[in-house]
Amino acid sequence: MDQKFDNRNVNLSIYAGAGGKDAQDWAMMLFKMYAGFCKKAGFGFMPIDMKLNDHGGISEATAVIKGENAYAKLKNENGVHRLVRISPFSSAKLRHTSFALVEILPEVENKEIPLKEEDLDIETFRSSGPGGQNVQKVETAVRVRHIPTGMVASSQAERSQIQNKERALSVLRSKLQYLAEQEKAKTLEELKGKKVKIEWSSQIRSYVMHPYQLVKDHRTNKEVRDVYSVLEGNLGKFIN
Repeated sequence: MDQKFDNRNVNLSIYAGAGGKDAQDWAMMLFKMYAGFCKKAGFGFMPIDMKLNDHGGISEATAVIKGENAYAKLKNENGVHRLVRISPFSSAKLRHTSFALVEILPEVENKEIPLKEEDLDIETFRSSGPGGQNVQKVETAVRVRHIPTGMVASSQAERSQIQNKERALSVLRSKLQYLAEQEKAKTLEELKGKKVKIEWSSQIRSYVMHPYQLVKDHRTNKEVRDVYSVLEGNLGKFIN
């Protein structure tokens, strides 16, 4: 995106690729990695939506990152991240490759992307905890679908339905801003499916735990041998 967004806060979304439990576990590892990075960088990190499985993994999750020049710092993290390791879900201790898509979008102001009420399908639901169990009896969580594009944004972190609606709309505006800047892109699924496939050929960075340790950025060729340190949020080699 244009450098005019560099000083904005960030809407971070992570989507597990194909691969079931391993991919969803990898998506959660990445989510924690960015939370760790933000803590070290002095950025605020607030999860606002998370689709958890019964094993502690996520099919997708969204967080708001707040801090000076947050988007400038993180925008190059946008893309597919690949993990190679011995699967903790394999009884035969087989090596497995997992993929997840990291989406880094700047927060967009209301006036920059106006939304019409007739273009929105708004649904409320109960906020949920790990494994999907309901933890609130009141439907404060909000899911918003933009009818013309089919894009969806959700929030369940705030205490009130109104706050969650505003948070979801903020994420939706970020997605629409990104969509507007992509040539011929019509929906978010087109962006993910045709322009950014969550697969081998699209990766920007690889994290290898077995048979050796290595984190490599495929755009810059920068490498770090201590993969566990990187996953704790020590991304200084890759984020300047």
